[in-house]
Amino acid sequence: MPAAPTTVRDVRHLGDFTATPRLVLIAALALPVGAFGAGAAWLLLKLIGLITNVVFHQRLSTALVSPGEHAPWWIVLLAPVAGGLVVGLMARYGSEKIRGHGMPEAIESILLGGSKVQPRVAVLKPISAAVSIGTGGPFGAEGPIIMTGGALGSILAQFLRLTADERKTLLVAGSAAGMAAVFNAPLASICLAAELLLFEWRPRSLVPVSAAVAVSTVLRHHLLGGGAIFPAHGALHLHDVDYLLCAVSGVVSALLAVVATVLVYLSEDAFRRLPIHWMWWPAIGGVVIGVGGLIVPQALGVGYDVIDAELTGTISLGLVVGILVVKTLIWSLSLGSGTSGGVLAPIFMIGGAVGALEAHVLPNVGPGFWAAVGLAGVLGGVMRSPFTGVVFSLELTQRWEALLPLTIAAMAAHGASVLLLKRSVLTEKIARRGYHLTREYDVDPLEILFVGEVMTTEVVELETHLTAVEARRTIEDRSGDPAGAAWRQRLYPVVDACGHLLGVVARGDLLAVGDGDTRTVADLMVTDPTLTHADQPLRVVAEEMAVQDVTTLPVVDRDDARRVVGIVSLPQLLAARRRDQQEARERQRVLSVRLVERAR
Repeated sequence: MPAAPTTVRDVRHLGDFTATPRLVLIAALALPVGAFGAGAAWLLLKLIGLITNVVFHQRLSTALVSPGEHAPWWIVLLAPVAGGLVVGLMARYGSEKIRGHGMPEAIESILLGGSKVQPRVAVLKPISAAVSIGTGGPFGAEGPIIMTGGALGSILAQFLRLTADERKTLLVAGSAAGMAAVFNAPLASICLAAELLLFEWRPRSLVPVSAAVAVSTVLRHHLLGGGAIFPAHGALHLHDVDYLLCAVSGVVSALLAVVATVLVYLSEDAFRRLPIHWMWWPAIGGVVIGVGGLIVPQALGVGYDVIDAELTGTISLGLVVGILVVKTLIWSLSLGSGTSGGVLAPIFMIGGAVGALEAHVLPNVGPGFWAAVGLAGVLGGVMRSPFTGVVFSLELTQRWEALLPLTIAAMAAHGASVLLLKRSVLTEKIARRGYHLTREYDVDPLEILFVGEVMTTEVVELETHLTAVEARRTIEDRSGDPAGAAWRQRLYPVVDACGHLLGVVARGDLLAVGDGDTRTVADLMVTDPTLTHADQPLRVVAEEMAVQDVTTLPVVDRDDARRVVGIVSLPQLLAARRRDQQEARERQRVLSVRLVERAR
């Protein structure tokens, strides 16, 4: 006999994504946000260059130059202290939100503050960062521009009638736009937004963020020029063993990332124990910076010239060691003081340095190759953002043929880092404030399981003519019967003589009825209950329960909303979640090898 046909669930009402036409509106709003981000990035870089030139070289210029080289020793020592003092004063009397490197503050605003950023932060953050970096701080411009661009997007959103999620999208659009303008790395900026800031992977946010980044990158070409920031030259000659060595380099980068992260928060703990106001901490951190600048002047400032030397293979061994030790120490220790500055440029320099050092013992693949591998690895380890690390390395150098080795290194660093350290340099600060966030994204099991798979189909229905007392007594009598499980349901559909749904009545309302009550079931029922369908994903049901503040929903036929086909309740949603946990935890052997002995 032919097999009986299998019933196929009709899911044509569902789609891959849940985007609405609002996506177009938010994407349109993201376009000016991208322009604002590019303008803020241009202004920040110019301001950093101006302060650096005035303080260290006594000239009016906005070019980004190395601050410590050829400057008198007393300026190298005292300028970071003065800069730290200014930042401390701005933080105390302006806004404490300017303290730190920007990304944790942006994340905290998104997760805990409804994506609302104070307008003063948009002004004070870039100025404080320019002062900190321009006076020798070993930081980058990207953290401040993330906060500044995000503040601009958030301010625009706060003037409009938008949801918190839409404000988040515009905040992140501004942050990513600023990043793209600083580094001319549009795809890496979008990856950074997805891996670190959005906490979702949805068209409703990715499309507007990408639109803002596109506008920012186009304007960047006019404001700051196009092309790779650190263009690499020379062919690569990779052999099979080199790919294995990339994984080894990634693990080494992860170890360095762990050390740097631990140093940052050991420093922060040490500053918290000081018996002085936090306003003075950045100035004390400036002392550390100044001493480090006397030892290795190239460790001061954003250090784009040093990163370029690393990635082009023209840096000396002595400077590599100096950068690796001094830059790591002064960046980690001074960042713990709460001064204003970013983490990406220092990570680029430190990662490039570890790779450049490895180049002296690993096979010669090509100029600057191992520095690029180290950069991707340290970025993947410090920030736990491997895709961002890979794409940043590619866009900064335009060495696209290095895609596979960079991926190997970044993923190896990412894997080792998450095994060795619970939180990154970005999320540890949030955890210390008593909050927790997870950066693991997966498909909600309630999204792929349907109501029809878990609902109760044995449903007790009450007719309208029943008195409330009769219904209560029947429920009490039947609920005690081991076979009367259906009578213990939390919600009872109320139907007419034809079995058509008219409303629902809660079990608690019926049990509260007194013996002298003359009302009927119809008098107690809710006539417009929230309904669901058997072909609806459980996630939709969970959201409806949360919005309506209920724990049980009637399930009705999609073609006839008057016909009840089941009941779904919160415990059944938890059962679906338990099934997902079983798949994650229960180990079993599915296949086995059976050896057949030869007959003798």
